[in-house]
Amino acid sequence: MIAEATSAGWSFGRSCRVLGLSERRARYWQTRQAAGALEDRRPGGRAVHALRPEEVSAILELASQWGEIDGSHRKLAHRGSYLARVWVSPATVLRVLLAHGRALPYRPPRARTEARAWPEWVDYRPRQVWGYDFSAFPAAGTSALAILDLVSRKWIDTMLCPEATHVQVQAVFTRALEREGLLEEILALTDDPSGDRAERRPVLLAVSDNGAQMTSGSTREFMALHAIATHYGRPGTPTDQAHIESLFGHLKHEWPHLCALTGPRELARELDAVRHQYNHVRLHAGIGYVTPADEHDGRGSAIRHARRVGLARAREQRIAYHRGTHPRLIA
Repeated sequence: MIAEATSAGWSFGRSCRVLGLSERRARYWQTRQAAGALEDRRPGGRAVHALRPEEVSAILELASQWGEIDGSHRKLAHRGSYLARVWVSPATVLRVLLAHGRALPYRPPRARTEARAWPEWVDYRPRQVWGYDFSAFPAAGTSALAILDLVSRKWIDTMLCPEATHVQVQAVFTRALEREGLLEEILALTDDPSGDRAERRPVLLAVSDNGAQMTSGSTREFMALHAIATHYGRPGTPTDQAHIESLFGHLKHEWPHLCALTGPRELARELDAVRHQYNHVRLHAGIGYVTPADEHDGRGSAIRHARRVGLARAREQRIAYHRGTHPRLIA
């Protein structure tokens, strides 16, 4: 087409522009045509940046030695540079393995499990579902065990635990139950000899991960004696305890000085002060921008309703103001 166009009087550059072809590529094709090599060639070939034979051998040796352990061409590529044997990209490793008929051990993906629903007897209201978990504070050389009401998001209690065992779980639960006024109800329920134990409903549901402190026989026995049902998340699925995980994330992000404290006593004092601010001052987005204390004590619905009423009233006042002051509307 270019030859026909140029023979009809078109310039070479104009012909390339109409065809949407670069002049350089067109010249290259003309050179190949003059040499009789215009047919399509096999892609690839020996490029100047192609792998050297010793690099191919190193990749195959890596697959033989580390394929069972790494199980991935991506890891093998980094294993090669980690061992100072070969420096190639993951795609290059995969291409070499496929070219030599080598396959890494297949690892099927972990089977997904469905999250267990809360028991039917649970009412979605405060003082019904508590979540608890540990979080490390390395600078102070200790961990903190916190209990959170998963409905109202109220941070119930905290205890510093140099050793994370079932003893700390029992201690902080006993203190939290007493603080929330549930301990007397539990004692009255367990001391009632006339009630049918088979028909008794638990007072509380405790949600946690599968840590050894939570699943130990001592913890299970303590929970059962206090009429507390247990609910464990799926292994390796922290989103099943998203609220309590989020609590520690917010603490360490919004009050970063907590992670810098080196004294356990000072850390405990600061955690108590932060807990009061978290419960009574900080607005929580997950419960409609009220404080956890408002939601826990039943004031959240009224506050949210008052905001909706206030927004509607403010809109009416703006409309009335602009209708009364706009020159065109007054005229």
